[in-house]
Amino acid sequence: MSVSGMKKQLHKASQLLNERLMGAEGTKMDEDFLKMEKSVAIIQTLLIELLSQTIEFLQPNPAYRAKLSMLKTVSRIRGQDTSVGYPQTEGMLGDCMLRYGQELGAASEFGGALTGVGEALQQVGKARDALDVSVKCTFIDPLQDLHNTELKDIKYQLKKLNGRRLDFDYKRRRKGKVPVEEVRQAWDKFITSKDLAERSMFILLENDVDQLRHLAALVGALMEFHRHAHRILLGLQGNLQARLTAASNRPERRYRPKKIRVRSEHSNSIGFYHQPSVISTISSGEQFTVLPSRPGSPISYYADSKPVLDQPCCRAIYSFHPNHDGELGFSEGDVIILTSQVDNNWYEGSLGNQSGVFPISYVDVLVPLPLP
Repeated sequence: MSVSGMKKQLHKASQLLNERLMGAEGTKMDEDFLKMEKSVAIIQTLLIELLSQTIEFLQPNPAYRAKLSMLKTVSRIRGQDTSVGYPQTEGMLGDCMLRYGQELGAASEFGGALTGVGEALQQVGKARDALDVSVKCTFIDPLQDLHNTELKDIKYQLKKLNGRRLDFDYKRRRKGKVPVEEVRQAWDKFITSKDLAERSMFILLENDVDQLRHLAALVGALMEFHRHAHRILLGLQGNLQARLTAASNRPERRYRPKKIRVRSEHSNSIGFYHQPSVISTISSGEQFTVLPSRPGSPISYYADSKPVLDQPCCRAIYSFHPNHDGELGFSEGDVIILTSQVDNNWYEGSLGNQSGVFPISYVDVLVPLPLP
């Protein structure tokens, strides 16, 4: 710094001390200037907080924000382009549901519903990512640019104006000791700085329409996200309602013990037994044998008991009420004697004194019909 520059700084410091400690009065700005300066200060403060709150609204988890910032910094240092995005809560919940839905399998109604909800929430998470990008481009970046350019320039001009004001007031206070020309030059510089700062603040405050556009863009992005999420969730609700209706209308199934195929050690014959009654009749003197099982049947079999069923038959797993003549009605748990298979969908059989046809899907075959 030159000697004249150092002297000027000393003059400014002297004037500031006189104003702060001695009560000296400096040059006052006009009312309009002070109002504009106050409005600019409010805009500068609100931009800082508004940008921070908007980012927190889009990315509420501070730990994830810090992690993303660190990854972007490392990628910049390495010259790499990172594609890591903020983990949306909807997507994380969707991933969890999808994983367990797939583990339960499509045979489980709950598993299938979990898979559907998980996929829908993943779509909502992607819509949330699109919202982040849209708000950043149309709201955050323009306001950040306003803060870093126009407001930064106004702040610099106001600081420069205050310095020139102190310099002018110092020289004016020492009138007679300071040449009149220097006082006049200090006044001209002060007025020039005031005009520049005032013009910049006026332009900023008159350009409210730009800030309104940015605010409208934010609201538009939010509306688009919620419309998209509403469409996704509306379709999901219809799917879940259809699943619920189908599950509610399905015939009720009750637990029934498995039928076991056994070979008697005495007669070497094969039969089927109702497991609870067999267990209740086993005494300490009876023997049982473990035989190889067919797919879908239990692996342990009791022997030394009489076979209960010795002809083709089936057990009803649902109740069936005939709708036409020639159909056989029965209740869940009834054992029906099989006569023949009409086609891929119907059996013919008898129950007590009644006979007729009935759906294959309503029964579980205990002893199959002999092959033709």
